[in-house]
Amino acid sequence: MPEPSPTSSTTVPPFAVISGVQVQRALQKRENSIVQLVEATYRQHSAGDSVNPPSYFLRFPGRPLARIIALPAAIGGQVRVAGLKWISSFPENVAAGIPRASAVLILNDPDTGYPFACLESSIISATRTAAMAASAADWLSRGRLRPKRVGFFGAGLIARYIHTFLAGTGWSFDEIGVHDLNADSAAGFRGYLEQSGAVGPITVHDSAEQLIRSSDLVVFATVAGEPHVSDVTWFAHNPLVLHVSLRDLTPEIVLASTNIVDDIEHCLKADTSPHLAEQLAGDRDFVHGTLADVMAGRVGVPSNRPVVFSPFGLGVLDLAVGKYVYDEVVRSGELHVIDGFFHELRRYG
Repeated sequence: MPEPSPTSSTTVPPFAVISGVQVQRALQKRENSIVQLVEATYRQHSAGDSVNPPSYFLRFPGRPLARIIALPAAIGGQVRVAGLKWISSFPENVAAGIPRASAVLILNDPDTGYPFACLESSIISATRTAAMAASAADWLSRGRLRPKRVGFFGAGLIARYIHTFLAGTGWSFDEIGVHDLNADSAAGFRGYLEQSGAVGPITVHDSAEQLIRSSDLVVFATVAGEPHVSDVTWFAHNPLVLHVSLRDLTPEIVLASTNIVDDIEHCLKADTSPHLAEQLAGDRDFVHGTLADVMAGRVGVPSNRPVVFSPFGLGVLDLAVGKYVYDEVVRSGELHVIDGFFHELRRYG
């Protein structure tokens, strides 16, 4: 990360709040721009122009699926911002009719350390997740037949965003499959696909096996806390797997595949499927490289094995997208500044 220059401003920045409505407006129909931003951020991170400490998980006794995660990070380059994403995942919310995830993103000035914005971040988080999935689908399908049959395992908000980003970056599919343990979620996602103008038949599969075997591109977007897909033979047709939810595949499937991650140190912890594979194998040799390695041509992707992309989700991506939103809101003239948010600014009154 670059050090502040001697001419950097050391004034206290104004503090702003950016609502979900503003975030959505700034990001709508910008799929190509956001994918390019995410790819540039991956390259910066790979080059060492970022700070991305381990995420911290706040868990609750007796509620194994509920958690709140802190993702601190800082990034240099043109973005040049520090900050923190504070995101909760409470799957029980869905039964109560409210979204599973909620989040805020704090942006900090890299010169003074002062926070200068708080943004609604569930949309930012879903957007950067979808953008990295769309980027991986593109880069990892180069050199092999481009998938024409996509299957969504898990039919929630993240699946919807990933489909939107795939469609927005030029993907079209001859067939779309959907599988979710909740029939209402599967039906709702199918309705979304039909309204979005998806071409080709849309099939709701009763079983995981049916979905996987009939898909060249498999998107895992579940809330699974531990592996639940264990049959290696389901992947005999060598699909491209976007393992966004990270804990769906048993170690045996991971070890039988070509594995690409976003960051090795981050991905191989917290009992993710790659972490469990490391424990089983006793080493990390099964990880072929990062998406940034693929972009740079340092790692090739074979076509004779399943390819699994397991992205832990880096805080620097949230910062890059969040700063993009902030800049767009500033340009629109609709930044809502909280006057007097920082009050005692003199040491001795």
